[in-house]
Amino acid sequence: MVFAAPGEALTRAEELLGADPSPLHASVAHQVIGIWQRDFGDTRRALAHLRRARDLAARADSAEREADVLATLGVALVHSGRTRAGLAAFERGVARGSGHTRARVLFRRAYVWWVLGRHGEALEDVRRAIPVLRQADDVIWTARALTLRATVHLAQGSVERANADFTAAEALWDTTGQEHDKADAVESRGLAAFRAGDVPAALRLLDEAEERYAKLGTPTFMLTIRRCEVLMAAGLAPEALAEADGAVAALDGIGGQSTRKAELLLVAARAARLAGDPQTSLARAAVAVRLFAGQRRTWYETHARLVLLEARAATGRGSGRLVADAAAVAERLAAFGAPAAPEASLLAGRIALDLGWTADAERHLAVAARSRHGGPPLARMTGWAAQALRARAAGSARGVLEACRRGLDVLDDHRMTLGASELRARATAQGAELAALAQRASLVSGGPRRLLGWSERWRATVLSAPPTRPPADPVLLTAMTAFRELAARAEEARSEGGRPAPALEREQRRLEREVRSRTLHMRGEAPHDGDRFDVGRLLHRLGEEVRLVELAVLDGRVHVLLCGQGRVRRFEAGMLAEAEAEAEHVQAGLRRLAHPGAEARLPLVEAAGARLQHLLLGPAAAHLGCGPVVVVPPGRLHRVPWALLPALRERVLSVSPSASSWLRAKDTAPPPGGRQVLVRGPGLASGGAEIPELAERYGATRTPEDADRPVPRARAAGLPGGSAGRGGPTVLEGDEARVPRVLRELDGAALAHIAAHGTFRADSPLFSSLRMADGPLIVHDFERLDRSPYRIILPCCDTARFASVGADELLGLVTALLPLGTAGVVACTAPVNDAAVVPLMLALHKGLDAGLSLAEALRDARASLPGDAVHQATGWAFTAFGAA
Repeated sequence: MVFAAPGEALTRAEELLGADPSPLHASVAHQVIGIWQRDFGDTRRALAHLRRARDLAARADSAEREADVLATLGVALVHSGRTRAGLAAFERGVARGSGHTRARVLFRRAYVWWVLGRHGEALEDVRRAIPVLRQADDVIWTARALTLRATVHLAQGSVERANADFTAAEALWDTTGQEHDKADAVESRGLAAFRAGDVPAALRLLDEAEERYAKLGTPTFMLTIRRCEVLMAAGLAPEALAEADGAVAALDGIGGQSTRKAELLLVAARAARLAGDPQTSLARAAVAVRLFAGQRRTWYETHARLVLLEARAATGRGSGRLVADAAAVAERLAAFGAPAAPEASLLAGRIALDLGWTADAERHLAVAARSRHGGPPLARMTGWAAQALRARAAGSARGVLEACRRGLDVLDDHRMTLGASELRARATAQGAELAALAQRASLVSGGPRRLLGWSERWRATVLSAPPTRPPADPVLLTAMTAFRELAARAEEARSEGGRPAPALEREQRRLEREVRSRTLHMRGEAPHDGDRFDVGRLLHRLGEEVRLVELAVLDGRVHVLLCGQGRVRRFEAGMLAEAEAEAEHVQAGLRRLAHPGAEARLPLVEAAGARLQHLLLGPAAAHLGCGPVVVVPPGRLHRVPWALLPALRERVLSVSPSASSWLRAKDTAPPPGGRQVLVRGPGLASGGAEIPELAERYGATRTPEDADRPVPRARAAGLPGGSAGRGGPTVLEGDEARVPRVLRELDGAALAHIAAHGTFRADSPLFSSLRMADGPLIVHDFERLDRSPYRIILPCCDTARFASVGADELLGLVTALLPLGTAGVVACTAPVNDAAVVPLMLALHKGLDAGLSLAEALRDARASLPGDAVHQATGWAFTAFGAA
């Protein structure tokens, strides 16, 4: 009962002790309280109750009872870090028990061997226990033993054996009422899915297990450890670090198990390293090493030492001693049969290579490279990274490129099993080293065309295929509706000069976590076999007039790849870090120019634009010709207002996340029917003043009932270019501008103009939103569209802000639209003056109505604005994305 209904078991045990029981029965009660304290509370109290239970069992002269208590005591001692005393208790328990009882003792000792990382001993004990438990028809303990054996198999990398045992255990659990163990089985299946490389299934199963544990009131420290492992594999290392640190604090607060604390610190150290925080990684790993050593857990201690060495290497502490230590760790991990052994060999080889020790590097890298032919995707990528470094050391550019291609192909297949665009984007970080190696090799040996090909190979790959559409999940839809309602209430409270009630904010955050969690469960379609980037095709589509400028960053320097007139030329520009700093200065200047009275700053902003041009384009600026220009920047330069650069200021200018994305947009045909949708959200400073004029221009009809309304409300279809013969647009404002209606009208439209407050969420970019009458319209909503509008105009602030994640990916509103059928977007990269936006938007639509593209219309609209600082800054802040 202590596992099936822990609270009830604790209450009944305490009641029993209050009724003056016999020593035998009192021993059982103290053991139950000890188990509860061990797993749910304070290990010191657990040990006190279990020692009392042991003494009472001896007084009752029951060898079987004493053996059973000794096994429970042994587990508690090991979890409190007293490994030698725990193993001694097990020795006495095995000696005192017999038959069925001894089999239960052996199972628990097998569990302790697993905790200690001694997998051979664990398998031996569980092998001895299972036949006896089966013969006794002990369904619960047989299922537990099978689950444990499966978990040990997973630790050794034997996924197929583990799955067989998990399946057999689940069949037994279905015949019992052991809810805790059933939850544990779900958790274990999540671990198996993760080891098999199925991240979405792992997240779904672990979330299900967490829900089951929550109903029982069971602490979930082990589940947190496993969930953090999955989050790290999904590229969500900062979240894993926060979860692990939070769990350590909670464990310390209840005086919980020392073994779990050490494991959580190890996970936190790995997460910090992956999140680019080596100092935090060093601190967490050092404590974990000390705890594991004191607990005599050599398997875990060795893994913690690997993370410690990786963190030291990340701080630039490469040395011969570090190579030797990494090699020793690799040997110990290989002796354990641990899947992490190739990582240690790769670390030793990489450091040796940096020191110029080519012979040592080759020896270690050759060992690591063996993993490229089998195992989970990330293990194979480790092998291909090692193989690429071997080829580089041997001076074989061809070998480097082949290894990088094979490794990135592995990661491509892995990414496409992920349904959520966020996971796909973040997973690319795992290929960053391979992509950088390939770019360096192509720069040395292949010329600009090859460098362009490799720059495209790993740029904005999340846009290469539409994200998996969210399932028709009633729970997800309900959560999104509730989230929207609460967000609207919170916004209303802020607009009234206050702040939302803390309970409302907490519930809003909970619903946001639920929506995101269920979205991450989505599994991707089959691996994407789309066309590889073809430089020749790009040059053909560019023709003689158009220039495409792709910026590649190698070792911190910007390289400009200028494409057009049938060739690719390379120019060196400035340092990326300097360009980023200058771009931030420009952003600050544009923010100030959005307000009247800052005219004196206009020359300063223009001068900053000239400096940006030097840093980003260098000598390439003199070779742009006279025609349209497409800029393809790296993710870290997404906030540059490109129209501010002198060489681009009066051009037809568009921006694209990649050359491949531009080609797809160029090939995207507008939908039939040419429907137009004009949306006006609430609370705009300008009142969305352009909407009434646009509605009139596009032919919306007015009725006497509409005479007093600020916006015509026609419901008809239009054509994408020219107003003659066209019906009126769909206009949604006021209460009609609600998310379900807006989405319904946007689906498959030719043109959408959405005047609504934009909010960018750097912490969770897919919750970036446009404010509608009933709450936020978020990126997750757009992903439900069958086809997003062919052209979209977003006239409000923050609509073109992105989060740069992964290797070179962008998450935000605009990038969510591009794979869904949108060929062109006009959006804002900086705060703007609302009143100045209105004439810009009217001029933009005038150009579209004359049949111009978004980029052409935006160029002409900028030129038509007054020459004052506010209007000039407003024009520079808007960018045309795509090719429509």
